Amino acid sequence: MSGTGGTAARQRHIAHLHLHLHAGLSEAGHDAVIELVSGITPHIQVVPPNAVQLDLTSALRYFDKSPYDVVQMVMLRLKGLYGIDCSAGLAGNRMLAAMAADASAPGETTRVSAEQAADWLGPRPVTALPGIGRTTTELLGRYGLHTIGQVVDLPAGTLQRLLGAGPARLLAERARGHDPRPVTLSEPSAHLVADLVLVRDCLDPAQHHRAVLGLADRIGGRLRGERRTAGRITLTVRYADRSSTTRTRTLPEPTSHSPALASAALGLLTALGLQRARVRAFVIRADALVPADSSHRQLSLDPGDARAHAAEAAADRARRRFGPEAVRPAALAVAPREPWNMAAGPDPAGG
Repeated sequence: MSGTGGTAARQRHIAHLHLHLHAGLSEAGHDAVIELVSGITPHIQVVPPNAVQLDLTSALRYFDKSPYDVVQMVMLRLKGLYGIDCSAGLAGNRMLAAMAADASAPGETTRVSAEQAADWLGPRPVTALPGIGRTTTELLGRYGLHTIGQVVDLPAGTLQRLLGAGPARLLAERARGHDPRPVTLSEPSAHLVADLVLVRDCLDPAQHHRAVLGLADRIGGRLRGERRTAGRITLTVRYADRSSTTRTRTLPEPTSHSPALASAALGLLTALGLQRARVRAFVIRADALVPADSSHRQLSLDPGDARAHAAEAAADRARRRFGPEAVRPAALAVAPREPWNMAAGPDPAGG
């Protein structure tokens, strides 16, 4: 059941991604994946050995996309940046999302809505439910209970006599597709990452400039939303041959001000002297993060500095209310046809 759909009020949207790897995920690879998906939502839970779950609910308004399209964006970025294929499940809770991912082939997404859950679960074997071991399966099988639908149709009292009150209640809830567990929130990251995967190689220095400017602006918005500042900026450029170049710059003072971040990032871009390099992706990383109220900002007597920060705060409020494209830097407001997926970027302020 792959496809898109509207979002119901107060309905959760949980994505489960299986990472199809030729070998186990290294520590560096694990960190890279977490950095990437945290660009969509901070509500991330790692499911060992090679899966992650994302609560997309609060990210949908920011990206102005359906849950299905957000999942496709994540899968595209994992494939484009790290060559990782995924199979995905999308549902209203963690259990259904994981089961849907199990039913998906690499590169596919299976969506199970609340309305479809009973019909989708019914013909599946009882062993597809999490926590159902061999002993329980054999016991149910002796009474002809092989599918989830058969368990649902069984009177509650009969199931209790077979399994006991507690296990029977838990099995009945799972068989009906109920799972109240939240996605466990990750701790605040020690760094923030925004990346942009190009749909075709880009040789134009002007478009390189625009891409880096846009990413720096998004990093700034995320920092301000989380009330943190960055002391260091790193720019990584990935090329068509999968090689990459990375440069880092320490900022004069910790900041979340987008123009200051953009100035540093563009300085790194200029220093690379790309000329007509065939670029496939850009990644900006902000680290040395500290809470905004504990970072010291140099005093300025320039009234224009205060006005710039006030205008930025107003722009952030407009984006939260009307979406990320409501206010953009002037250099990004009128764009030629660009060879990238503009949906890439960090998650909304505050998740």
